[in-house]
Amino acid sequence: MYPGVHAATHPDKPALVMAGSGRSLTYRELDERSLRLANLLRAAGLGRGDVVALLSDNTPEAFEVYWAALRSGMYLCAVNSHLQPAEVAYIVNDSGASALVVSARLGELAEAVTGEVPGVGLRLAHGGSVAGYDDYEQALATASVEVPASQPCGADLLYSSGTTGRPKGIKPALPDREVHEPGNLLVELLRGVFGFDEDTVYLSPAPVYHAAPLRYCASVQAIGGTVVMMEKFDPEGALRAIERHRITHSQWVPTMFVRMLKLDEEVRQRYDLSSHRVAVHAAAPCPVEVKRAMIEWWGPILQEYYAATEGIGMTMIDSAQWLEKPGSVGRSVLGEVHVCDEDGRELPRGEVGTVYFGRDEIGFEYLGDPEKTRSAMHPEHENWATVGDLGYLDEDGFLFLTDRKAFMIISGGVNIYPQEVEDVLVLHPAILDVAVFGVPDEEMGESVKAVVQPAPGVQPGPELEREILDYARQRVAHYKVPRSVDFADELPRTPTGKLVKGKLKARYARA
Repeated sequence: MYPGVHAATHPDKPALVMAGSGRSLTYRELDERSLRLANLLRAAGLGRGDVVALLSDNTPEAFEVYWAALRSGMYLCAVNSHLQPAEVAYIVNDSGASALVVSARLGELAEAVTGEVPGVGLRLAHGGSVAGYDDYEQALATASVEVPASQPCGADLLYSSGTTGRPKGIKPALPDREVHEPGNLLVELLRGVFGFDEDTVYLSPAPVYHAAPLRYCASVQAIGGTVVMMEKFDPEGALRAIERHRITHSQWVPTMFVRMLKLDEEVRQRYDLSSHRVAVHAAAPCPVEVKRAMIEWWGPILQEYYAATEGIGMTMIDSAQWLEKPGSVGRSVLGEVHVCDEDGRELPRGEVGTVYFGRDEIGFEYLGDPEKTRSAMHPEHENWATVGDLGYLDEDGFLFLTDRKAFMIISGGVNIYPQEVEDVLVLHPAILDVAVFGVPDEEMGESVKAVVQPAPGVQPGPELEREILDYARQRVAHYKVPRSVDFADELPRTPTGKLVKGKLKARYARA
């Protein structure tokens, strides 16, 4: 399915509404505008397998570009709008993009990239003028509205967030079907597991360039529901949007939960959330106490999944299951879970190792990096793949994640998982954000370090450090307690909530 199907049956239904401005895009408009852009791309010489790059804030045009690529057998490469010019140019060049569509709100960044992307032949800017780019609206106005005889299905080509190094392009095989034909696995999962249908009103509070917001919003449009997209996440604004738009489904990352839980109780109770039936969350581990507090507030509507941009597999867990298995990310719904040691041997239940998903076919590669692709594969089973997470399976087959392999601390020969300590500290009332990681230690190899962003109005210093360390000692084994606490004005997180811990580790390693 794709928007053209719904444009024929309910053309005036909103495919997308902006939560703040109220600006909307009907299915008729989404179908026609994406068709015009698709014909414009073909007229510029692009064809099946070519790449269209998108550098945009959260705007309706983002999905016009998405569906133009998807209905043309092309790849859509959505670029992180918070990157520096050199980082944007790297992704555009590395992806092999032949076209680049940008938002005028990012005009300064877009202009800085112009001379650094020689392979881009078609440049368009929407929402205003940008030097070096043609006007998006004028280009669409002159484009054909003739539906081509064939509309092969395209795919996204997204880059990892780069939390442990330079972003990696994740390139799936193109589907062997037309865009209107069934076969989208995510769409079927959303229908079957979360109950998405044509009546779904889906709130998306995260940046559109990230895999989950992009794919889930597009899936809602493939099904025929309505997407309500926030221009930018705001904790009270999210509650307001649920009430105003009668949201039925939503998706979050744990840092959003923390921000909403720290609202005054009066603010939290001010809004009518009764329409809200399913609140999906993923992207980062959710501290147990945070999730428990959210279930107490919103009811048993939380649905968690564990997956990755690579699409190697997926687990899911609902609220009732989670209350029986606190901290679990569920059982597999796509791909069989295997937990293996460093040599690839499968481990018994309860033992921590590298998490692999096994499927009949692993349909992705890291673009231009066959060695990295090989390193993600199991040494003996060619259809088992991992993204480097550590975890264990319990006796009932529920998966529990412990941390990323790259972030595990080995202190005096003992494995320490920073996530466990972060989960304890994050709800301390004086802490807005926290990162725990290993730093070099001559005696122990590594020691545990915490870097804390204090809550507004909280004074950092030795007294707060003692309070935090005492708090940790009461809740985790003493060998896991940070040796010291540093304070920072802000921690490096991606806009989707992932902690860029590699930057902190590198900074302290140099020091």
